[in-house]
Amino acid sequence: MYQPKTYRLWIQGQDLISFHIIVKESDLYIRASSDLSTRARKSVLKHRRILEEYITKHPSFATSLTPILVKKGAPPIISKMSTAAAKANVGPMAAVAGTIAYFVGQDLAYFSPELIIENGGDIYLKSLTNRTVAIFAGNSLLSGKIGLEIKAVDTPIAICTSSGTVGHSLSLGKADAVVTVSKDAALADAAATAIANRIFKPDDIQPGIEFAKGIAKLMGVVIIKNDQIGIWGELKVSRTRT
Repeated sequence: MYQPKTYRLWIQGQDLISFHIIVKESDLYIRASSDLSTRARKSVLKHRRILEEYITKHPSFATSLTPILVKKGAPPIISKMSTAAAKANVGPMAAVAGTIAYFVGQDLAYFSPELIIENGGDIYLKSLTNRTVAIFAGNSLLSGKIGLEIKAVDTPIAICTSSGTVGHSLSLGKADAVVTVSKDAALADAAATAIANRIFKPDDIQPGIEFAKGIAKLMGVVIIKNDQIGIWGELKVSRTRT
């Protein structure tokens, strides 16, 4: 069932053109220097087709909750999801939204010096200016009150979110929000899921952070449960006006 993504209403600034691409489960909100909606749709369709064709031949890739090794020569999107899932110890589909955002970003990068691609809470960001990414955490009192400050020099970068209380994506935990940051979008997505699976109550925040520290190439994490928050890594968190 489609759930309105009300956090998209928080987006401020008129420096980029916004457009919306929906293809089956993929629901992308994109901002670019020009209207690239036609190219973006073609990109989403292309990468989804590759993924769907692979799943037709290898159904367990879509259903497994543990890593799936793929053979050498598998399509890049498949290999990237598999590698990320193995690092975070989750099923490969835990990385699908972030990975699609990344590949669409690669396809559009030639046509726009700046890109914000949000796919179900997972963001691929390439920017010429510093940006603040507000954190949506459902009914938590902290939802929309804090954000991550992302420097332009650090982009392209991925900021991915997993939640056990918001949205339709599978989570085994009850976190209001787990936000991860990495240069690797697939890894950020898979890691967010893996960490969120471990959060059921505020006391789980610190163990979740310790788990995150063991995931290579993860730059940092924010974990929110109820009115409690834990932060680790190379992150700058600030209050927002949302």
